[in-house]
Amino acid sequence: MTIPEIDLPGTILVGRSTAFERLILGLGNRHGLITGATGTGKTVSLQKLVEGFSNAGVPVIAADIKGDLAGLAFPGNGAAPLVARAEAIGIPYVPDRFPTVFWDVFGEQGHPIRATVAEMGPLLVARLLELNPVQEGVLNVAFRLADEQGLLLLDLKDLRSMLQYVADHAADLTKSYGNVAPATVGTIQRQLLVLEAQGGSNFLGEPALDINDFLSTDRDGRGTVNIVAADKLVRRPRLYAIFLLWFLSELFEQLPEVGDLPKPKLVFFFDEAHLLFDNAPKSLLDAIEQMVRLIRSKGVGVYFVTQNPLDVPDTVLGQLGNRIQHALRAFTPRDQRAVKAAADTFRQNPAFDTATVITQLAVGEALVSMLQRDGTPEIVARTLIAPPSSRVGPITSDERRSIVENGPLTGRYETSIDRESAFEMLKARAEGRAPAPPSPGQAPPPRGGRSAQPAPAQPATGGVLGEVGGVLGRLWNSGANNRGRLSTGQMVVRSTLQSMARSVGTQVAREIIRGVLGGIQR
Repeated sequence: MTIPEIDLPGTILVGRSTAFERLILGLGNRHGLITGATGTGKTVSLQKLVEGFSNAGVPVIAADIKGDLAGLAFPGNGAAPLVARAEAIGIPYVPDRFPTVFWDVFGEQGHPIRATVAEMGPLLVARLLELNPVQEGVLNVAFRLADEQGLLLLDLKDLRSMLQYVADHAADLTKSYGNVAPATVGTIQRQLLVLEAQGGSNFLGEPALDINDFLSTDRDGRGTVNIVAADKLVRRPRLYAIFLLWFLSELFEQLPEVGDLPKPKLVFFFDEAHLLFDNAPKSLLDAIEQMVRLIRSKGVGVYFVTQNPLDVPDTVLGQLGNRIQHALRAFTPRDQRAVKAAADTFRQNPAFDTATVITQLAVGEALVSMLQRDGTPEIVARTLIAPPSSRVGPITSDERRSIVENGPLTGRYETSIDRESAFEMLKARAEGRAPAPPSPGQAPPPRGGRSAQPAPAQPATGGVLGEVGGVLGRLWNSGANNRGRLSTGQMVVRSTLQSMARSVGTQVAREIIRGVLGGIQR
């Protein structure tokens, strides 16, 4: 059933007020915000937007805090309240499912997500370990030495070995790098043990995540919905925040500059967004603000989901153009101030008092203000949110397992790789043995680059790049012919070549990344 007023090309239907409320796809990279008290319908609004982007061919990444978004993988069950809401809006209720891939930093509820220590960089690792400035300086020395000596920092044991090397040669290093106290190294080592106990060793290692695996569409042209299980991750707020920042930095570095497109290349939803900002130093907030501003030019939209707009700093809030505000409670003076502050963020509607309506909204209702085609926010409207087509609520562990095991990426990330890196090479030195010859791509990286991303022997144009592309193409094709599975040997070569290929980016791009996210000062 097609209703012209509903199926307007280039838009996502959000709901209905006095008219149909829509998000314009061409402005989807102008970011957004979904807020409201617990139980007022934020997750359903989020799910509706995810479905809209997927139907438009836009891949989506969503952090799933409570497991509710997993229902996107299965068609809706036609629950009476959802059907009634569709009828009230004047649209048909048609159950549908969406192409879904499950991910998990801990590798328990989806494909593992890994990054190498070198990809994280010394300053993000310092934030992850909660180091003070002195300890952070010593960590920078370890990364610098690894760069200069061609030692790959891939996992925690590589970093631990590199720090031990720094402690053992502290007297010699002091001449070139300033005071390096073995006691400081010991403190960092203890923090590494804490990180390892929290599951950090699952996140740091290989095979490292290939961002392109998040940018796919299915055979019908619908964008893949990448759901990152975050129920366990969210209990470690610092790891959650650093993971999200690292992911944005990877997107920024690897995606080309595209400006405004007819639709975004990718949309990222951050649930429990206040975890990014709680107790964060100003420099970290500045880095997030700068990244949100810059990532738009890469065609990436960022949507924050939290309880109150006050959870998001004003400098970031001002960049979030598409807004959905569910009900807030106003039982205390503090709550009342929060409601007024939320109301003041909208372009006011003369037909009602925004602050009053915020406290009166029913479940499934929201105040909606999307960007108009000229880029200005529309007047806020009291809106009944359209119901999702997919299942609302969590799925069973068996259903999740079935999606993971039969997905296109099965076997690509499940088996960890432990190729020769700093741990093995330093061990060989200590035992008086010559280390094995470096694998392709294991030469020292350029100054300022990442240890796991050494510079190619030839310029980035033609030559080596063409050969790398050919080899990678054969590896991917062979994997595709086997339902996406690669042998362990293929994964080793693939991981090495990926590290090599990633280094083709210009030095300027790397310096931008270091400055935007890596250069977070306390």
